[in-house]
Amino acid sequence: MRTIESFSAAPARQGQNPQTLAAVELQTTLVGMMGHDLRSSLHVIQGTYALLRSRFNDDPQRAWIDRGERAVTKLTEQLNCLVDAFYLAERTNALEISTLNLGPLFWRLRHENEDVALHRGIDVRAISTNACITSNPILLGCILRNLLTNAIKYTEPGGRILIGCRRKGAEIRIDVYDTGIGIPASQLPRIFESFTRLAPERGHGLGIGLSIVRRALEALGHRIEVRSVVGEGSLFSIYAPAA
Repeated sequence: MRTIESFSAAPARQGQNPQTLAAVELQTTLVGMMGHDLRSSLHVIQGTYALLRSRFNDDPQRAWIDRGERAVTKLTEQLNCLVDAFYLAERTNALEISTLNLGPLFWRLRHENEDVALHRGIDVRAISTNACITSNPILLGCILRNLLTNAIKYTEPGGRILIGCRRKGAEIRIDVYDTGIGIPASQLPRIFESFTRLAPERGHGLGIGLSIVRRALEALGHRIEVRSVVGEGSLFSIYAPAA
């Protein structure tokens, strides 16, 4: 596999007064609540479309269901990008680093993506772990959510996605592995650029998910490796300090 390594630490901006920090915290909390409620509503709509699909065999009706499902998927991806971008813009002004247990985070991310993956016929698994790292839970959650969303998008029915971690010296390596279509070696250097969509036929997203990943990693000071083989899958590995 060809490997691309990048992202050195970018210092967080300092010097905000307590009132500003309180306002940022309130805004972030409100956006998080709204994002959660909107995601829940979109998941209900996706489930409804899946139920309708099982009950209609007429081609014209199924065509309308397909269009509706594509619209909901597009809305979900755009909502995720907007919420993640907001978190990133706000949290890099007052970045809080703490000890983070990866086990509950992995479980939550798997649970959030389970319905979409099952609908596409993809098996998503999370390896149980007690490993802890030093990071920011919100930004790391944004990073892994984007990686899982991409993995589901670019994995064929019957494929597998795995999220887990292992100790590497003073660091913990967090892996998101998929058996998807893979990334050509010539395109690897471009995948973290804004508005890059390597397979536009697979979705209608904005193409900014991995650019959000890059900015969040820069803010956290974590690094990432990407290994991929066309037709076999991809492995995204994030290195974070062990707590």
